[in-house]
Amino acid sequence: MNTDPNKTTGGLLSEALGHVSSLVRSEVDLARAEVNENLKAAGVAVGLIIGAVVVALTALNVLTAALVAALTEAGIPAGWSALLVGVALAIVAYVMIKKGTDDLKLSSLAPRCAAKNVKRDTQAVKEVYDDK
Repeated sequence: MNTDPNKTTGGLLSEALGHVSSLVRSEVDLARAEVNENLKAAGVAVGLIIGAVVVALTALNVLTAALVAALTEAGIPAGWSALLVGVALAIVAYVMIKKGTDDLKLSSLAPRCAAKNVKRDTQAVKEVYDDK
């Protein structure tokens, strides 16, 4: 920083604004780099989740077939065994879908905490200006 004692107030203000602008630009660049890095990591995580879903569906099919076979071995005809297992899984799926859609309603997705903080900050700024 230049320590020239003859600098005008405008010059000092201009220099300070230049430093603030540079600082903000650097922070934005840093945030952008962090977001890009986090997005790459999230992409890998999503890939792993998709792979796990494929394996889980395969496992569910095998376990369902095993349950149908066990019910058939227990004396229930194969068609009825498959129907019982299918209905039970359909009920579980319906309950999960119902819960998921209820949780995704717009009212549950609204950022309540952030909205509350913005209102509080706005009120604080109004109070400061009302006092002057």
